[in-house]
Amino acid sequence: MDPLDFTGRVVVVTGGTRGIGAAVARAFQAAGAHVLTCARTGPSSAAPSSAELSGPATPAADGEGPAFFPADVRDPAQAAALIAEAVRRFGRLDVLINNAGGAPTASADTASPRLHAKIIELNLIAPLHVAQAANAVMREQADGGVILMIGSVSGTRPSPGTAAYGAAKAGLHHLATSLAAEWAPRVRVNSLVLGPVDSPSRSPRDVSEVGRSGRAVGLGREAEGVDGETVGPDREAVEPGAVSSVARTVPMGRAATAGEVASACLLLASPLAGYITGASLAVHGGGEWPAYLADLRDTAYRAGK
Repeated sequence: MDPLDFTGRVVVVTGGTRGIGAAVARAFQAAGAHVLTCARTGPSSAAPSSAELSGPATPAADGEGPAFFPADVRDPAQAAALIAEAVRRFGRLDVLINNAGGAPTASADTASPRLHAKIIELNLIAPLHVAQAANAVMREQADGGVILMIGSVSGTRPSPGTAAYGAAKAGLHHLATSLAAEWAPRVRVNSLVLGPVDSPSRSPRDVSEVGRSGRAVGLGREAEGVDGETVGPDREAVEPGAVSSVARTVPMGRAATAGEVASACLLLASPLAGYITGASLAVHGGGEWPAYLADLRDTAYRAGK
C-alpha cells in the first residue's frame, strides 16, 4: 500500500486558491484526496456575497480543481462553517492545512495598532479557530486526523520590517506544539517552517517570503485587505536580481518551489510520519548564511554554480 495515497481522505486547505496553498491543494487532490479550499474570495477573485459566505461549497472555476468554500477564517463562525462544510460534503475530515496568512512590510514604529492586531489575528488567532473546529471532528474519528501549520523562518529569527508577522509565526509554531500535546494521540499537529518560496503564481522575480535583509520580496496574495488596511499585498515590487540575491543567502542556492512545500505536507500528513507530532519541519534549503561569513558564502555560491 502506498503511504502517500490519500484516496478517500478529506483535506481542507485555508488560503488554498493561490500560491503555496493552491499547490498544496492540487498535490493532495493528485494523491487521491477530496480537497476543500477557502479564501475570502474565490479563484475567480470575485468577492463573495453574504449568501455565498453561508452557502455550500462550489467546484473550482475550471470544474476540475479542488472545491471552494468562501470564508474569512478570522471569524470563528466562518471557520467552523468551513469545517462543517467539509464534513457535510465528504463525510469526514482527515487533514487540515492552516496556510492562510501573510503581511506587508511595515516599520514597527509607524505601523498602526490596528494593522498589528490584524496581522496577528490572521496569522495566529485564525489558525487556532480553524484547528479547534477541525479537532472537534477528528477526535471523534477512529483514525483521528492531522493538522499542519504553515509557519515561517520569520518566526525563528529577527524579522525587521515584519515584526508583528514574525511574532505571530513564532506564536504559531508554539501553538502547534501545545495543541499536539493536548490533542494526542488522536490528532497529530505539526508545523512547517518555510524559507524563501518561489510561488507558481508569480514571475520568476517574485519570491513569497522574506530575505536575509528582512525586506519582504513578495509575500503572496493569501492574505487580503481588511476594511481598507492591507494585511497581505498582491505582490511586492522587486528590482531585477532580487530573487538571485535572496537565493544566494540559502545554502541550496535557490528558493523552494511551492511543489516542494506541498510534498513536505504530503509527507507529514501520511502514515510515514505517524509518530511525528509537535514537530517543526524546516523547509528552508539549509537556512541562511550568517552575514559575517559573506565572503565564504560567495565563494561557495560560485563553486556551486
